[in-house]
Amino acid sequence: MSNVVVIGDALVSSATLKEAAEQLKLPQPIEVTCFDWYADLTKEEFQAKIKIIEQGGPQAVDIPDGILEAMKKAEYLLVHIAPVSKEMLEAAPLLKMIGTSRGGLEHIDLETVSKKKIQLIHVIRNAEPVADFTVGLMYAATRNIGLSHRQVMNGQWPKQFPNDLYKTTLSNLTVGLIGLGYIGKLVVKRLNGLGVKVMAYDPYVDRQKIENEGLQVTFVELEDAFKQADILSLHMRVTPDTTNMINDSLISLMKPSSYLINTARPDILYKPAFIAALKNKKIAGAAIDVVWEEPIQASDPLLTLDNLTITSHIAGDTIDAIPRSPYLLRDVMNEFFDKGSSDMLIRL
Repeated sequence: MSNVVVIGDALVSSATLKEAAEQLKLPQPIEVTCFDWYADLTKEEFQAKIKIIEQGGPQAVDIPDGILEAMKKAEYLLVHIAPVSKEMLEAAPLLKMIGTSRGGLEHIDLETVSKKKIQLIHVIRNAEPVADFTVGLMYAATRNIGLSHRQVMNGQWPKQFPNDLYKTTLSNLTVGLIGLGYIGKLVVKRLNGLGVKVMAYDPYVDRQKIENEGLQVTFVELEDAFKQADILSLHMRVTPDTTNMINDSLISLMKPSSYLINTARPDILYKPAFIAALKNKKIAGAAIDVVWEEPIQASDPLLTLDNLTITSHIAGDTIDAIPRSPYLLRDVMNEFFDKGSSDMLIRL
């Protein structure tokens, strides 16, 4: 017998998580206990809860009523973005594994997970959409798609842009990826298909495995990526080590003809240095899908920049990405149960 606790929310129902849990390759029978976390909120209302937990972690929000009692018997815990707090983990002496149907881990107390040696598996539920969108932003930034659209809708007909001296086709440029996880590898795959030269910095990736997967990428040191790449694209998680990692020192290494793309998290990028580089035309332009405050405020200096394309955190927003995520998690967990290893296992 296996005991599984699932916690649904406004985006992923407990019923869907329960169905996925019942299809796990665990000792039978599988007993599933369901909880909901703000499942009655609208998508717009729930975004406020997501923002709180992303900024403050699992301790910043309430946990479902009755969850602590259920955790006493739990061997496996499946969630989307519901909090997995220290209190919950300390109440779970039998817990072997946590599965979360999203890429970000801000909702989980990683310190306690590591301390208790609990296995943690995640899925990049929207990896394909984000990879597509990332390449789209590369085109948008280098060819002024968004900047031209904005001016045309305001009654103008622009023919000149801040990057006029550097405009060329994507195939003539070298893309540098900072972080080569699951999404990063999908971006490489797309760029390889377009004939674009790719370099990457990731001190943790298995280079032999990347080669075995048939991906064409040159590994470089962090500073060399910023010096050499024409387009820098960020693909890192936010940790104490990566917060404000992309700072003035690194941005100052970029070529005047280069671009910066961010579809990951805003906090890996030091905002004052980023704004200064664009305002002073130290780089040709940038395109970002994430900002430091959502929704962006009318007074935000980002909105004054004529060489910046901003989208409203929609890179992963497709009709199937979130609803399918529990089944992706099921597949990843079952692969782990079969093989004893997974690229989606978090190493703390």
